[in-house]
Amino acid sequence: MRKYLNRVSIKLVFVITGVLFITLLIYTVVTANRTREQIVSSSATNAYAMSDIIKKSARYSMLLNRSEDVKEIVKTVGGEQNVKKIRIYNKFGAISYSTDSTEIGRKIALSSDECKTCHVENQMTAETPRDKMIRIFRNENNEKVLGLINPIRNEKDCSVGGCHDADKKLLGVLDVVLSMESIDRSVAGNIETVVISSVLIMIIIALSSGFAIAVIVNRPMRRIDSGMREIANGNLNYRIDVHTNDDLGSMAQRFNDMSHRLNEAHREIKQWNETLNKKVDDKNEELKKIYEQIVQVEKLASLGKLSATVAHELNNPLEGILTYSKLISKILTKDNTSGKHDKILQYLELISSESSRCGRIVKDLLIFSRSSDTQFSQHDLRDVVDKNILMIKHHLEMHNIILSKFYDKTPITIYCDAQRIEQAVLTVLINAIESMQDSCKLTIVASKNDGMGTLLVKDEGTGIAPDVLPHIFEPFFSTKQDKKGTGLGLSVAYGIISQHKGSINVMETSEKGTVFKIQLPLFSKETLPV
Repeated sequence: MRKYLNRVSIKLVFVITGVLFITLLIYTVVTANRTREQIVSSSATNAYAMSDIIKKSARYSMLLNRSEDVKEIVKTVGGEQNVKKIRIYNKFGAISYSTDSTEIGRKIALSSDECKTCHVENQMTAETPRDKMIRIFRNENNEKVLGLINPIRNEKDCSVGGCHDADKKLLGVLDVVLSMESIDRSVAGNIETVVISSVLIMIIIALSSGFAIAVIVNRPMRRIDSGMREIANGNLNYRIDVHTNDDLGSMAQRFNDMSHRLNEAHREIKQWNETLNKKVDDKNEELKKIYEQIVQVEKLASLGKLSATVAHELNNPLEGILTYSKLISKILTKDNTSGKHDKILQYLELISSESSRCGRIVKDLLIFSRSSDTQFSQHDLRDVVDKNILMIKHHLEMHNIILSKFYDKTPITIYCDAQRIEQAVLTVLINAIESMQDSCKLTIVASKNDGMGTLLVKDEGTGIAPDVLPHIFEPFFSTKQDKKGTGLGLSVAYGIISQHKGSINVMETSEKGTVFKIQLPLFSKETLPV
């Protein structure tokens, strides 16, 4: 029961019914009072007219002093319906005529209700307001009656015969008493009619209001409540079917918009949760790569220091071995007319070759370990690449390789040591050429974006094997079968690019070729040398 009483529609019906009840109650009371006043006024008017008829009818008889005729007139009129009593008082306050013969001759005190209307401070007056002549009281039988006092004035005809003094204004009063039983019945009937009409009107308005509220308010409110319950139960696809232009329709539209946004947010959260593990794995992979780069840099730094020491220690002995092996080979060649030193010369050639190879390794180590004698200045990355292209031109012609290059039209200004950047780029270009067969295509793209100068070197070689790719920047790692490589080329390039606060990596690789990506910071006021 309390659940229904708490509904807004029920409360609205109660409020409207209460307001109607109070309004109709006030209307009924006011109408009843006004009706009573009007009926009493009408009855008083009738009583006054009746008293005037009696006065006019008895006037001639009074002039002739024919008291029997006056008595008959009073008796006849007193027999009319609702007439309770008719009295005629003389100027001394005594009852001269009455429908009740037992009252004749009785004198009424001036303080009585009948005399108050015409006497002010025991003095008779002829000027009394009409509304003061009416009195409502209960008679000796406890009946509610209406009394009307009509003064009998001293007219000219009355003083001619010497019966009355001319200076007297009043000769007496006529008192007519009417029953109010019919008046009360009429008022009660009118009040009953008004009450019944008011109750019927209140019921009709209450039912109409209840029906209108149920259709206009309660039904949309139930739909909105159902929608909220559905949303609370997790049904975010629920929509309220309300298409009115009032406040409830606007509320339903906002509810539908809210449920749509909640559904979208829930879907995004669900998708995010579903891909959370993948994102975590991706981030772990990124962290792993960053860690590997840090380890690589630490390796290069440690190896650089060791390489500088070893290179300086080995360089002089290797130069001596190479020099003396070539000198002995030259001496034996002059004395090898019979070919008896061919075997020794072959060994000496091997010693020279291997010493030369060791020398190159030592040279690369020295380059790899050098970190302080760099000269930074502004350079256009396009010019740096063009110098490298001139250096590899004969390689391209030997292998019939087609070169395609694509540069930004505006300068790509970087702050670098041009010779060392050329060395790094040259290493990548040479590796790309050596990985391709004849008549392939080499593509170089130089551009700038997001504050970085970017260089892409794309070859059409056989690609890099997945198990080899993680190790290509490690020192002394090489896949060349002829053992001519030292395995320091890409490591040196990695160190140079890192020293310039840039990055070098394999953008993509497959059986159709490999793309190396080099990025270097563009020149700006914030650019600092390493």
